[in-house]
Amino acid sequence: MRVITGSARGRRLRTLEGMDVRPTTDKVKEAIFSAIQFQLPGAQVLDLFAGSGQLGIEALSRGAAHGVFVDQSYRSIAVVRENMDTTGFIDVSAVVLKSQMDFLRTTDQRFDIAFLDPPYGKGILEETLPVLSEYMNPGGIVICEMETELNLPEKIGHLDLKKTYKYGKIKVVMYSVNNS
Repeated sequence: MRVITGSARGRRLRTLEGMDVRPTTDKVKEAIFSAIQFQLPGAQVLDLFAGSGQLGIEALSRGAAHGVFVDQSYRSIAVVRENMDTTGFIDVSAVVLKSQMDFLRTTDQRFDIAFLDPPYGKGILEETLPVLSEYMNPGGIVICEMETELNLPEKIGHLDLKKTYKYGKIKVVMYSVNNS
């Protein structure tokens, strides 16, 4: 796994191994970042189920101003910190060891772009998205990676479904923040 483009282009990232880990493929990552490339410069980014931190790191590499990386796994957080050191983004990031709901209940930060790639089949997106919508800036974007069988509503809190992409067994859904 590597950073595709930007200031950290080509840097190799460490990832966890095992059955519960699904790093985003380069093909899917390219598609996501092509769709949001003009929103990245100066953005405040949240990588809510960080894993290795690859999506947030890619955003920082492409010009995002700051990234917050949240995961409830000690192992994941250790990998994110190692990847921050490798890419040189430690000064423009915060790494938080908490569950997504604990983080959202205690933060006062607001975000322009949020990446969510939680464990599949546990109802986590349905629980998290309404709460997350309260922490998104107007015009913000929420990107969810999920199993193709999952169908989310077109409207969740302050979020409106913008696009859906399918890549084999993976579906990527993009929501935009409405101003109501």
